[in-house]
Amino acid sequence: MSDPHLIGGRYEVGEMLGRGGMAEVRKGRDVRLGRTVAIKRLRTDLASDSTFQARFRREAQSAASLNDPSIVSVYDTGEEMSTDGSNVAQPYIVMEYVAGRTLREVLREGGDRKILPERALEITSGVLRALDYSHRAGIIHRDIKPGNVMLTPAGNVKVMDFGIARAVSDASSTMTQTAAVVGTAQYLSPEQARGETVDSRSDVYSTGCLLYELLTGRPPFVGDSPVAVAYQHVREVPQPPSSLDEDLTPEIDAIVMKALAKDVGDRYPSAAAMKDDIDRYLAGRPIEAPAVAAAGATGVLPAADATRVAQVADTPGDDEEEPRKKRWPLLLLLLLLLAGVVAALVFGPRLLEPDAEPVSVPTITGMTQEVAERTLQTRGLEVGEVTEVESEQVAAGRVVSQSPGEGESLAPGSEVDFEVSLGPPQIEVPDLVGDNRFDAESELQGLDLRVRFEERASDEPTDQVLEMNPAPGTEVAENAQITLIWSSGPNEVPDVVGETEERARELIEEAGFEVFVTEDTTTEAEAGTVLQQNPGAGQQQDQGSSVTIVVSRYEPPETETPTPTPDPAEPTQPTAEPAPAEPGDPPDDGEGGGRDSGPGNGNGPGNGNGNGRGGPGSD
Repeated sequence: MSDPHLIGGRYEVGEMLGRGGMAEVRKGRDVRLGRTVAIKRLRTDLASDSTFQARFRREAQSAASLNDPSIVSVYDTGEEMSTDGSNVAQPYIVMEYVAGRTLREVLREGGDRKILPERALEITSGVLRALDYSHRAGIIHRDIKPGNVMLTPAGNVKVMDFGIARAVSDASSTMTQTAAVVGTAQYLSPEQARGETVDSRSDVYSTGCLLYELLTGRPPFVGDSPVAVAYQHVREVPQPPSSLDEDLTPEIDAIVMKALAKDVGDRYPSAAAMKDDIDRYLAGRPIEAPAVAAAGATGVLPAADATRVAQVADTPGDDEEEPRKKRWPLLLLLLLLLAGVVAALVFGPRLLEPDAEPVSVPTITGMTQEVAERTLQTRGLEVGEVTEVESEQVAAGRVVSQSPGEGESLAPGSEVDFEVSLGPPQIEVPDLVGDNRFDAESELQGLDLRVRFEERASDEPTDQVLEMNPAPGTEVAENAQITLIWSSGPNEVPDVVGETEERARELIEEAGFEVFVTEDTTTEAEAGTVLQQNPGAGQQQDQGSSVTIVVSRYEPPETETPTPTPDPAEPTQPTAEPAPAEPGDPPDDGEGGGRDSGPGNGNGPGNGNGNGRGGPGSD
């Protein structure tokens, strides 16, 4: 098996995470720090441009300086020689690996299910928080789109691709030269489409396009080609979101349309200003964006702007369509006047009738209570009875259900009742202090609560509940964890007399006491044996108090071997018998020293001077 490919000498390149028009992103591992990362490498055909490389490096370094929870962190950047045979230095960026999904994936997986308006606004607020931070650091994103916004498993927003988008837009003034710009034409600001210098308000416009798609399921402009879409960004005013979803409120229309203003002076002056307006709406306070004059109104901007887009794209056929587009507003005006005349003829008599036209009940489920009330009032309906209910599926403070339901027809001024969620059902923790811990466990589990035990020594009976956390009477959500602190009973001093010192220590410390040792060297017992203890076995002591043990250190004295006492009847040293005299031997000259009183044997002792002669012995 071949060794894994390393770049920068420390980043192990792994599986492909995604591929775009200008770069690929792979999962990687920093072998030096042992953490998972994401590695983005620029396409080799773009990397061969030395100007682009320099700008890429500069912008990547700027992006690495951004440190905000809502921005994907950049850890490192560098260049590595390509491995495809092109032999060019390929820039790369090492980024924080985020386990989540992009908004593009969320929109695709949702299909016909739209994101709730409040959730769409919360996500957009997170994007604007990231942009506000980057703008204050002097970095413009320039490529805000669903594919560059991630949602973590916890639902938090992470904005990606700071730096690269800046380098791309600086390196190319036309859309046809850079595939990355073409791929995001649906989110281009008018000034980007015209190839002009941009500032932070260009990011505000792109964020408005993002919010539009989150609310309606489609961008504000769609077309057969990126050039056609860019043309609309420059020339046409988008339809308000409520024209695609009538449940969207006028305030949401106002926020979106202010962000999508063609003139940068008419937009929100900063990402922070747009975020503040969204946050005000979500909190139920008045917003600052002006109301949208008329849903469905269109506008045509100066032809010079369109000419610049045509020059950028150099797309044939636009000149032939120009006269027809200039006539279109006049034709539309005539059609509207004709429709007004027909409406007056058909519905005029009804206006004089006492009963006004019925009102279609909007959908308010999922909205906050404040937004729901405002939505009803803008439709000419009144707020009826509001009931608070517990709900596991709907967040606290949002509408769970309504009556009458969506689409029903009511007379103006009719009331609509709805229920507001209190959140998941709350369970009051029962008072189980003093109960047996096993009985308490069964009761809590019957209330769909989880139980955790903690043991504590006390004078109370064994297994009795001493304390609860959270305390009795506290309201908790279903499946919350309750800690039961139970008594392990009084602390009894164990019997360790006769045990070894080592075993005695184990028993005493397991019972929760400390050990104090004294030694006894006089008692005749095996060394290391416990002779006494104080307190005695079975007595109750406070946990942590000491138990004294007396340990034998007895060493028996050494035994000496006794010297045997000589027997007086036996000579202390055996005497050898003299050898028989040989003929011619000289007489014994030994020094005699005693008198033989034994029986005579012809060998009597000498006379004490060594010249004794043997004689007959006397019995």
